[in-house]
Amino acid sequence: MNQRLLLLDGHSLAFRSFFALPKDAFRTDQGQYTNGIHGFVNTLLKLYADTKPTHVAVAFDLSGGTFRTKEYAAYKGGRADTPEEFKGQIPLIQEVLDALGITWLTLDQYEADDIIATLAERGVKEGMEVVVSSGDKDAYQLVNDRVTLLYPMPRSQMLEMTPEVVKERTGVTPDQYPDLAALVGEKADNLPGVPGVGAKTAQKWIAAYGSLDGIIEHADEIGGKVGASLRENIEQVKLNRKLNHLLRDMPLEVSFDELKPRGVNREAVHQLFDTLDFTSLRPRVLAELPLAEGDTEEAGESMDALEAVMAGPGDIARWLGGRSTQRLGLYILGSGEPARGDVGLLAIADESGQAIVADRADFSEEDEASFVSWIEDAEAPKVIHEAKAAWHAIKGAFNAHLVGVDVDTELAAYILHPDQRTYDLADLVARHIGIALPDMEADELDLGLSVGGGAANGPGARAWALLPLATVLSGELAKRDSTELLNSLERPLMTVLARMEDRGIAADVAVLEELRSAFDARVTAAAEAAYAAIGHDVNLSSPKQLQGVLFDELGLPPTRKTKSGYTTNAEALTDLYAQLAFREDDTAVAGREFLGQLLEHRDAIKLKQSVEGLAKSVLSDGRIHTTFQQTVAATGRLSSTEPNLQNIHARTEEGQRIREAFVPGDGYESLMTVDYSQIEMRLMAHQSGDAALIQAFIDGEDLHSYVAGHVYGISPSAVTSAQRNKIKAMSYGLVYGLSAFGLSRQLRIDRSEAQQLMDDYFERFGAVKRYLDSIVAQARKDGYTSTILGRRRYLPDLTSDNRQRREAAERMALNAPIQGSAADIIKIAMLSVDEALTSGSLTSRVLLQVHDELVLEIAPGERDAVRELVETHMGSAVDLSVPLSVGVGVGANWRAAAH
Repeated sequence: MNQRLLLLDGHSLAFRSFFALPKDAFRTDQGQYTNGIHGFVNTLLKLYADTKPTHVAVAFDLSGGTFRTKEYAAYKGGRADTPEEFKGQIPLIQEVLDALGITWLTLDQYEADDIIATLAERGVKEGMEVVVSSGDKDAYQLVNDRVTLLYPMPRSQMLEMTPEVVKERTGVTPDQYPDLAALVGEKADNLPGVPGVGAKTAQKWIAAYGSLDGIIEHADEIGGKVGASLRENIEQVKLNRKLNHLLRDMPLEVSFDELKPRGVNREAVHQLFDTLDFTSLRPRVLAELPLAEGDTEEAGESMDALEAVMAGPGDIARWLGGRSTQRLGLYILGSGEPARGDVGLLAIADESGQAIVADRADFSEEDEASFVSWIEDAEAPKVIHEAKAAWHAIKGAFNAHLVGVDVDTELAAYILHPDQRTYDLADLVARHIGIALPDMEADELDLGLSVGGGAANGPGARAWALLPLATVLSGELAKRDSTELLNSLERPLMTVLARMEDRGIAADVAVLEELRSAFDARVTAAAEAAYAAIGHDVNLSSPKQLQGVLFDELGLPPTRKTKSGYTTNAEALTDLYAQLAFREDDTAVAGREFLGQLLEHRDAIKLKQSVEGLAKSVLSDGRIHTTFQQTVAATGRLSSTEPNLQNIHARTEEGQRIREAFVPGDGYESLMTVDYSQIEMRLMAHQSGDAALIQAFIDGEDLHSYVAGHVYGISPSAVTSAQRNKIKAMSYGLVYGLSAFGLSRQLRIDRSEAQQLMDDYFERFGAVKRYLDSIVAQARKDGYTSTILGRRRYLPDLTSDNRQRREAAERMALNAPIQGSAADIIKIAMLSVDEALTSGSLTSRVLLQVHDELVLEIAPGERDAVRELVETHMGSAVDLSVPLSVGVGVGANWRAAAH
């Protein structure tokens, strides 16, 4: 009794979702489109909430023919080809349904509609109320007093179709609808109707004769052209009726017990949603669908135990007094920007659920002294989310230094799930301990500093939830042998990075202004030259106007077609410019002149914007304080933002000129750059065990000339610059999973030449080939890759049936161990150098990390000591079968310190 069966047409709802949501807004880094999946899950959640079913099933069509296509080859033949972007989404929807514990069904030679019709019929016989959701009008025939159809409408609405609504919309009853469709035809199914017979005529005939059988029986009595047309097409009408009839007696080997929702497998959902980049859907799924039996809150925690109070003056000191040695959760609401940190609100909680929330403005002197003493006590264990941001907030608000971080839950989650885009605290708490944190109130988010009453629950709950979250994450790290990676590398590195960010690097504003002016002049000159090339002005930033000039006015070969015309992005125009280099006709000459100036204009604008951004980033202390992102790159590499100081390339003249603006600050005499030479190649030699490569490094050979000599079969001394550059590009490309096609594009050579280059390389260095093949094979077996420090990257798509996703995962599998190991090594070196500088009582300090390079600020008289120190500690960071080569340079600015 009171049982409700919800039946969904999977393909129908997925297709409608695909066309309803913009595909380019739902695409993973691996290139998989997910708009149909996202929309389907949204629809499922809404239907589940609205209908509250006791049983659920989703039916899908199978590719290939059915008994209907055998009967009528043209059945559904008029449909357009499946969009490329939709391919692969149905199997992923089925994976999502498995994770949600919802049964899905297919049946060879039959359609989803037949499965739904059969289950609906059975459900009614079992006394169930049945709700069908489908966008196929054939489902109208299922509607009766016990079966309701929810038909998709525009703007994500659902029309509830009862027998009365079907009659109102079609003019016939649900039982009669197949007769109506047989007469007028079904465009979606490519079933032609009777010529000249529309819905009103068909409705009139059905009203007069009761059914299609009655109409056919009295066909000779129907006069006029429509009567003659009916008689001429009577066989097609009979066929239509046979094909649009939904079968209700399919041999489905499924019981109603199997259609009861099995509940959400939380970990399966998290893994899948990580892959699909679904963040907002995760908490909805966990909140709106039941959990699988036994898959409950892992830590056995609930919000019931929380007691959060707002602090008045003196309360923080009293609260901490009896708890300062316990492991406590600390949550800070404020600014975590380097050199501009501040605290608005903070919350501290203990394991029992006691939490105190304080407004920084309400701190008494006693509160501040007690809080600072606790913060700077290395023996007082603290659990924090985004500890580096908290470090800056505390430094700015209290001029204190955060120590004693037991677990940074953001770093722990990053090591466990390196491919996630974000590590939101509420999301992690929902994922790992099954608790939905209360929303933060507006005054808390605005730092209104006047909160009271229940306002403590938001930050208090976050401070408390950190503790069970840390326990669960620590357990997961231990299972994956990753505890040391957090405790010995990432967590101590957080403090080193925080200090580097706080120091910043001095910038010469006059040099930046000089560069801005020079780049501005280049922008103007390039624009004027571009106008001169075509004889008139044009908006060089307008894709539409550029399309008119390039493809209409100049008649250049078209680039890739997009919705808004032919693309004018930088890559396409650079390729087009290269194509024209081999032509000398008037069109090519004019095109080269205009394109060359257009590309120069774009480059100059980027350079101008870059130095303007740097100038704006200089704070009152005369220094730029970048933020190092420790949880962004899945391989473990650091990145830099606000501003990005890792993209100022030393290989271009413009990048070198910009580096001239970075100088030693007051009290320091020079900058020092220290970097690893060919670290990825050395790791490739070490990991592959290729004897020839290892010997080349031991002998101190010029690696790329040495390798080129072997590949081309000549002496390394006879290798030309062009040959060396090709081999260098290929060698580094192998580390990044570069294909022959990618190499051909990079070197602008024929694909066959690129393939031959790779074949010759692997013939000479067979161990490298075997190693690269083994990486993918082992990762496919284990499900993850691993660096020399055991940093794992899980790649579930290695076994995907989707070729695009599988090949993307294979490239990642090739890339992660080498690039990740290089990231591990530079991090070890940073910790070692920082410790050596401190223990050696040296004033010199590390300011920046740029991939394999460190930039240090050198105090007077310390240059030689620091040089020896960095060479020793960076050179011995890890023990490889090849030596680590460390280069050192010193100068009056970053450029001058190059070596």
